[in-house]
Amino acid sequence: MKFKLGDFVRFVDEKREGYVTKIIDSQTLGVTDEDGFEIPVAVSNLTSVHGHGVSAEEIDAPKPIQVNIPSVSKIENGIYLAVANDNKAGNVVHFHLQNQTPSALLVALNTERKEKYAGAYHGVISSYNSVLVYSASLADLDIWPEFLFQVLLFSTADIKPLAPLVIRKKFRAKDFSGELKELPNSKQKGWLIRLDEQAPIIDVQKLKESFFKGADQKKTIDAPAKEVDLHIEKLRDDHHFLEPDEMLKIQLNHFQNAIDAAVVHHFDKMIFIHGSGNGTLRDKIHKLISKNPNVKTYMDARKEKFGYGATEVVFK
Repeated sequence: MKFKLGDFVRFVDEKREGYVTKIIDSQTLGVTDEDGFEIPVAVSNLTSVHGHGVSAEEIDAPKPIQVNIPSVSKIENGIYLAVANDNKAGNVVHFHLQNQTPSALLVALNTERKEKYAGAYHGVISSYNSVLVYSASLADLDIWPEFLFQVLLFSTADIKPLAPLVIRKKFRAKDFSGELKELPNSKQKGWLIRLDEQAPIIDVQKLKESFFKGADQKKTIDAPAKEVDLHIEKLRDDHHFLEPDEMLKIQLNHFQNAIDAAVVHHFDKMIFIHGSGNGTLRDKIHKLISKNPNVKTYMDARKEKFGYGATEVVFK
């Protein structure tokens, strides 16, 4: 018998029951009993108990979950992943692909971990419906695979077909750092993640108008501080949930905005505090500074105070 996360099972050789909360390997499962202890158990020593939670048969063949269409207005149209917390099976979460569009979705979901792929789901999701496509344990978040969604939108209406969507999603701790909220069209709580976010549409007319604004109108950038601290804890309160590459991107964007503002306001010089660390941020901003046509020179700033943890920029 094939078991899935969230299944309610009974031990064959003793009077004990619990929920499957971890798949250790093909022969062993982690089962959490009523005392909250997760126990490794051989698959051969388990039997499914029907009528509790989500059965393995239901997960093996996901079926569309009918929703109340009048309540669809609770969220705007789009394609969402509703990650529902399993109230009975501890850290287990269930992923429901939610189609909040007037089109039918032809969906294929594959997972990838260390260049090894596995098919997780394929099927059709009708408009304003959702389907269970995956289950996992939050305790194993660090080893979750990357999700690859391939989506084709189909409509019988007289509209131009949209290009197929290819969506890659790697979940991180910050995706689940927010408060559990009631999911649309569901009695469960969890997190709602939009998958089909589109880039903002540029208003061409407004863009053209901005080119012809007078000097006084253009100069609306606030003057930056003379000393700009680029330490991530100074820039973001949620830095504990960020990956190293995300931190670096935020720091470099803040640096670029500050140096651009300094040029606009005709600064003669300014200091960027980047810390010493492994030198990555320092090397990156030095490279950007060396290519900036508005910079005359740069040097280590006030070594007696910052050591090699700050750079002073002198403008032309």
